[in-house]
Amino acid sequence: INDLVDLKKDQKHPDKRNRPITSGQVGSVPALILGLSLTLVGITSAYFLNLNFFYAAVVYSALMHLYTFALKDFIILDLFIVAFGYVLRAAGGALVIGVEISSWLLICTFLIALFLIMAKRRHEILLVESPEVHRSSLSGYSPILLDQMISVVTSATVVSYSFYTLSEQTVSKFGTRNLVFTIPIVIYGIFRYLYIVYKKEGAGAPEIAVVKDKPLLLSLLVWVIAILLILTPRF
Repeated sequence: INDLVDLKKDQKHPDKRNRPITSGQVGSVPALILGLSLTLVGITSAYFLNLNFFYAAVVYSALMHLYTFALKDFIILDLFIVAFGYVLRAAGGALVIGVEISSWLLICTFLIALFLIMAKRRHEILLVESPEVHRSSLSGYSPILLDQMISVVTSATVVSYSFYTLSEQTVSKFGTRNLVFTIPIVIYGIFRYLYIVYKKEGAGAPEIAVVKDKPLLLSLLVWVIAILLILTPRF
């Protein structure tokens, strides 16, 4: 639905014009029908899975549609809306499987999402000559402003993750303080992605950057292994 709303703008974008809807591979009417159908199926399924998850799904769907039709043009707020969407996803997943999720972990999710979104906005500004043509809110950003915001958010991410590993709730839940040893891995991963953003100009597609950049992928793998080694003996 978002691609349909931005269709004309995306057709002028060097990357987005290759998307299925933008390139014409998928028609507007079938895309709209599919989008609305998936929304309905998703929310209906959420209702039968878990009532609280259903509420989270409704809020998420409403928020994303508000973003698509109105909120995406509000500077800074547009970043927060998209980032909060990731928080709702994480919280929704926790509700489905019936586990309590740490507030610090939700904050980490929000901050990491902000970081990735800001890096992507920076990439968009540098990629095209008139960024406001492709996204109205981009006219209010500049590489310098986004650089400063990225600096604040990455610092806050490290601090919040550190607090998560050291919080009494985390220590009590997992029975160990050794998660603190994963902090350097997280810092390396953030620094490596900053390298991709500023040296490789690869922030346009974070999901591709993670797969293609071997050091970043390796750091993610090491982090997962470290978590498993620290927590597995406790269960």
